[in-house]
Amino acid sequence: MADSSAFLSSRSRRKGLDALAEDLIEVLEDVGAHLGAVYLLAPDAQVLELAVMKGAPREFIRPWERMSLATPVPITDAIQQQRLVWVGDEKEMASIYPGAALVMPYEFALAALPLVGADTVYGAMFALWAGTHSPWLSSTERDRLAAAAAQMAKGLEEADREGRRLRPGLAPRVVTAPSMQPVEAIEAVAARLPEGVCGMDVAGRITFATPRAAELLGVLSARLVGSCPWTSFAWLNDPVYEDRYRAAMISQQPTSFVALRPPDRWLSFDLYPAPTGITIRITPAMVEAEDAEPDPASVADLPSPAPEADPALPTRVGALYHILHLASTLTKAASVQDVVDLVADRLMPAFGGDGMALLVADDDRMRVVGARGYPPHVKEQYEGLPMSSPTPSVRTMVTGVPSFFGSQEELDQVYPSAVAQDDGMAAWAFLPLIASGRSVGTCVLAFARPHRFTVEERALLTSLGGLIAQALERARLYDAKLELAHALQESLLPHALPRLPGLTAAARYLPGTEGMDIGGDFYDVIRLDEDTVAAVVGDVQGHNVTAAALMGQVRTAVRAYATAGADPGEVLSRTNHLLVDLDPGLFASCVYLRLDLRSNQACLARAGHPQPLLRLPNGDVQVVGVPGGLLLGIDHSVDYPHTEIALPPGAVLALYTDGLVETPGVDIDDALDDLGAELARTGDRPLEEVADRLIRHAQQTSHRSDDIALLLLRLAGGDDGPEAPEPATPRAPRKRHD
Repeated sequence: MADSSAFLSSRSRRKGLDALAEDLIEVLEDVGAHLGAVYLLAPDAQVLELAVMKGAPREFIRPWERMSLATPVPITDAIQQQRLVWVGDEKEMASIYPGAALVMPYEFALAALPLVGADTVYGAMFALWAGTHSPWLSSTERDRLAAAAAQMAKGLEEADREGRRLRPGLAPRVVTAPSMQPVEAIEAVAARLPEGVCGMDVAGRITFATPRAAELLGVLSARLVGSCPWTSFAWLNDPVYEDRYRAAMISQQPTSFVALRPPDRWLSFDLYPAPTGITIRITPAMVEAEDAEPDPASVADLPSPAPEADPALPTRVGALYHILHLASTLTKAASVQDVVDLVADRLMPAFGGDGMALLVADDDRMRVVGARGYPPHVKEQYEGLPMSSPTPSVRTMVTGVPSFFGSQEELDQVYPSAVAQDDGMAAWAFLPLIASGRSVGTCVLAFARPHRFTVEERALLTSLGGLIAQALERARLYDAKLELAHALQESLLPHALPRLPGLTAAARYLPGTEGMDIGGDFYDVIRLDEDTVAAVVGDVQGHNVTAAALMGQVRTAVRAYATAGADPGEVLSRTNHLLVDLDPGLFASCVYLRLDLRSNQACLARAGHPQPLLRLPNGDVQVVGVPGGLLLGIDHSVDYPHTEIALPPGAVLALYTDGLVETPGVDIDDALDDLGAELARTGDRPLEEVADRLIRHAQQTSHRSDDIALLLLRLAGGDDGPEAPEPATPRAPRKRHD
């Protein structure tokens, strides 16, 4: 390894992207990596932009030229976690970053590091090694990479202090390795070989070809030089063949494929990569009769390779990446806001967009369901537009035909009578959102500068519009169900707890973090007479509308049997009979108590429910041993015995569902001890504060998927005084994470 001081000595003589490029070249050579890149954060610090890369053509990394920090790839994790991120092989890549590995299933190792100044993150860099690299990063390589990242950050910080913060150019700077220029001797040797041989540089262009290679390909050698086979020959213009070339370049390991040269000649291509390019060996894929030497005139008449494709076009493999990546990320979207966020975080950076809006039709008017990069007045411009308006967004939605305008002049030519696009943008793509054969909306992708939409870019954006439409339809249905479910659950839970002399109550309900944010957990406080009160906490199986509806039935049944004067065991027994007769296919747990406020005696019964906790005035916490029966809804013949306990003034009784204590991988007894310790520490505070602290304690668990119902009762004598001054109002957070 080279001495770090030697690497740093010439840094002051270079500035800007030149310095970054030279630093990148030196560190890649020093650690033996053949590919790498430097990214810089955009001014909003939410998007990474490719500044410099080495070791591969731009097309390889085009899908990642602009990335949201939310994109799950190693380089974004390096920035967010402020550390070196190491991916040792393709299996680790697929495990941690499945979206990126989906379109880069190659053998390689990768290290990503943040570029951090004294108090500013400027970007990140990565280095990529051949698949033969050890799955572990050596300490020497780690130190060398860290030194290079620190030096790059130092240069960026100096430029920032001088008021010239470095930004990428309009296109990233691609540092190419020296092209393969074989000497005449090598070409002479290759020409004598029975198979065809040609050389290809890092950019994928042929640098030399033997006569036999030209014969097999059906083109003169002179016409081959400078061409790219994946775009020049129609029969090689297939993502499968290009993918093999990418695999060889990235993994630096030999690969091969077989292709049919029309009309009926199969050829075998063996690719042997090196950091400076690829040597290709071409042979017939099967034994063929030896033909006479071809007539030079007939070879001269063979067609030349097709003109090179526009280098600004993303390659077909790159286009497939966008489709696969967006499709995989949209499967994670549950709500409409999820779709908006994912499209904004993935689509806008990938295509260089500066604004995005998702529009749908609602009662013959346009509605904005989400936008990014637009000021509020622009959203108002779209909101409420009649579906008869002569605007591109409406016409795209009505006709299902996409529209692309590279400048304001192009837009004015097509819509001269329309209201001007007063949104501060200079180019627009209006994409129809078509799901199940019908147009459900429009996706507007806008650019702050004029933008030339290529043919392939238009096709790709239109395809992505279909994926967005399907995700949006699913999300709108989910949101509608969720809104209905929330309304149902809110109507079934008590809006306020009764005000009772000598007793203070506090309740909380917290939805689960999985499913539809609803569930079957419930609580209630029932005033039976002047001196008697009943309390219940229950948990119906499930996290859906069915569970919430059954919860309402159980709560109503418990209230009815309680007010009829049944003792706690009888209340649960009758409720159990009801559930067995209804046969909903769901079960419920429940704990019920009746409390005499004059004698401070409580009578409890339990049906498959967690044991209550009692905090005594001296701070001790104990589990209330209540004998229990089976869950409600299983067996008609089950009995539910009751237990009587004394509640001293100032004591706090906690009734709760299992979501408060159950955490995957944690023993239930340990979780119960932790909850008891928290209740012991905080139980002498006002009851509302105690409830908040217990809920926060549950939220600190690593993964809480179940919903929570919590009911706290305190007899007069505690800090809440003899009587609560206002009715205790339960709080039911609506968010997944309170």
